[in-house]
Amino acid sequence: MNSIKKLYAIFILFLMMSIATIGCSSIKNENSSATEITHEQKVSIVTPEVNEKGTVVILATGGTIAGAGEEGKETGYNPGSLSIEQIIKTVPGIDRIANIKVIQVCNINSDDITSSIWVELAKKINELSKNENISGFVITHGTDTMEETAYFLNMVVKTNKPVVLTGAMRPATAISADGPGNLYQAVCVASSTKSVNKGVLVVFSNYIYSARSVKKSNTNNVMAISAGETGSIGVIRNDEVVYYEQPIKKHTLETEFDVENVSTLPNVQIIYFAVDSDSNLLRYAAAHSDGLVIAGAGAGEFSKSFIETINELKIPIVISSRINEGIITQDSVLCENTVAANNLSPQKAAILLRLSIMNKTTSKDELIRIFSTY
Repeated sequence: MNSIKKLYAIFILFLMMSIATIGCSSIKNENSSATEITHEQKVSIVTPEVNEKGTVVILATGGTIAGAGEEGKETGYNPGSLSIEQIIKTVPGIDRIANIKVIQVCNINSDDITSSIWVELAKKINELSKNENISGFVITHGTDTMEETAYFLNMVVKTNKPVVLTGAMRPATAISADGPGNLYQAVCVASSTKSVNKGVLVVFSNYIYSARSVKKSNTNNVMAISAGETGSIGVIRNDEVVYYEQPIKKHTLETEFDVENVSTLPNVQIIYFAVDSDSNLLRYAAAHSDGLVIAGAGAGEFSKSFIETINELKIPIVISSRINEGIITQDSVLCENTVAANNLSPQKAAILLRLSIMNKTTSKDELIRIFSTY
């Protein structure tokens, strides 16, 4: 009799586990969520049906806004723990702003974002933007590389509809988590007709930033996203979106960059200069890269040994600065075979160089034109 009871208990346990598994699978399909990916996996984005006008599509990639950890703590959490459906439940009134559709692109730390994910994200936005029922897009993203994703999309998405990135500095389980407020404001901006034709935007802590100038400027402050000396272009107060500036650098529909027929980007590495930096690093990086960006000191400067080595190299080289603000002009570069990054950060200069190489644009004169234009 005891053995029969044990077998019965095992059967019931197996049945419950099977039901739970089926239930989880059903929820995943119903919510049109893609399988969680790593940088080694292929992106698979499931597209929801959009039949209602004024729809904002939220594409979730993970990050701190989807992070969870010990209740109340701001550190030691796991980014990309919550689905976009779970996050939306923490944002009261978001469905009054717009009809919401969601896509779980991936659920990862933004330090694991790759150019393959960038390309698939851009392709999906370009595809969905043709739907007249969609008024805009919001991308939830980790703050560490948000500025890079924003700038890449600013160069390659082919729509004048608003594309807005947002995230959080505190995980969802922290006291006063900032993610819900940022997401609410991002939807306000993405659904506003005022945001049309302003390029890719970032919304964070009441401010609207253009993709070209936005940057992460603090490691832990909830005001960690800023735009340095160029400043924000608008603000959100309650549900109202107010713009004061218009980005004038070419973006989105105006650019020469199209990723429709590519799956990833050329390899460009960034070399950071400091006292006693070994110029052999340049030779190694050049041997394994399609192009280089130098994060120089001051106005893009470096040692004599760096100058000698850079003069030997035959791949495209762009000179940026490790300084947060300021401009590098072409007449100030130390090596004749290099191109000034203007006021682009090293990480954004690397994106523009990757896109240029993708377009087979590698001559110095053409790169000067591109870095002056964008």
